[in-house]
Amino acid sequence: MKFAHMGDCHLGGWRQPELKELNFNSFQRAVEICIREKVDFVLIAGDLFDSAYPPIDTLKDTFKEFRKLVDAKIPVFLIAGSHDYSASGKTFLDVLEKAGFCKNVALFEERNGKILLEPTIYKDVAIYGYPGKKSSLEVEDIERIRLQDAPGFFKILMLHTAIRDAVGTLPIKAVDERMLPPVGYLALAHLHINYQKEGRVYCGPIFPNNLAELEELEGGSFYIVDNGVIKKQELKLKPVISMTIEITNALTVTEEILKRLEKESLRDKILIVKLYGFLEKGKTSDIDFTKIESYTKKQGAYVFLKSTTKLQMAEQEITFDFSDTQDMEQQIIHKFEEGHPNTLNAYIFPLIKSLQMEKGEDEKSFVFEERLIAENRKILTL
Repeated sequence: MKFAHMGDCHLGGWRQPELKELNFNSFQRAVEICIREKVDFVLIAGDLFDSAYPPIDTLKDTFKEFRKLVDAKIPVFLIAGSHDYSASGKTFLDVLEKAGFCKNVALFEERNGKILLEPTIYKDVAIYGYPGKKSSLEVEDIERIRLQDAPGFFKILMLHTAIRDAVGTLPIKAVDERMLPPVGYLALAHLHINYQKEGRVYCGPIFPNNLAELEELEGGSFYIVDNGVIKKQELKLKPVISMTIEITNALTVTEEILKRLEKESLRDKILIVKLYGFLEKGKTSDIDFTKIESYTKKQGAYVFLKSTTKLQMAEQEITFDFSDTQDMEQQIIHKFEEGHPNTLNAYIFPLIKSLQMEKGEDEKSFVFEERLIAENRKILTL
């Protein structure tokens, strides 16, 4: 028996077009490997999509990849994760299943305070599954699960959750793995880690889901299990360069970053620049990220990413004399404009007024939204 175990694909999740494409390319590569390795079946342990209702382009591309597996006669068994789960029970995983591309193995019923999982039988394997939910709501349920017996079959259980042995002392809700029914293989997803212990396996994400993961993992992974031998499959499509720079002067850091970049080979690489420190001169807006990004593109970088979350500024103390409380709003705006001169300040008061617009009693939400957007467009002369 030879099967693939993947999860946390989060297709459609990245906002940057380059990383959204790279995320999907990683999934494509995983499908190619599964076909080349002639696996008997594929397990996807949740979060195939980044949301229950992914963009239509993401759906079309995903259908094409599942079609390749169907043509290769490789069935796919999956469960919903915390991202593609819907409390209504209706997600686009249902569309995939109805199209004949996969089988959702989350089949269960409550009985005498327990949750009885029904097996999906494929050849000599019994596959069970329970979906992940928002806010780890599945944890308490999972500790109540029992398996409908399938004598003589190799048992696989798919879960999208955190187990205590994998999270250690982290203060998050997690399932005590000792309370789980014994199976031959526990296919886990949700924690974006590579973990393998006593038949319990977290496959890791197909592609990193955020900047911190991108820096740490540099790519995705999944596993192929071949007659009990568990082998990790790396999915590192682009090299990652990460720079962490401490700054105190925002007025000079642009040139400093450019000088450091001159020493690097950026072609076809993911570049991450992280800035931290306490700004003594200038503001974050004084850093010319447009100029930096333009330079990286000329050098052939695949994508430029920045992080300023750990950059702090000295807060200016503003005092007010609110003897006339009726004019309080204008006083605050005036004080701000004195300390932050900018031509865009002229839009502050009109935008504040427009955002105070109220929705009509019988007005449809989308009509109100369009009216609000139209009003702001007039102010901004767009």
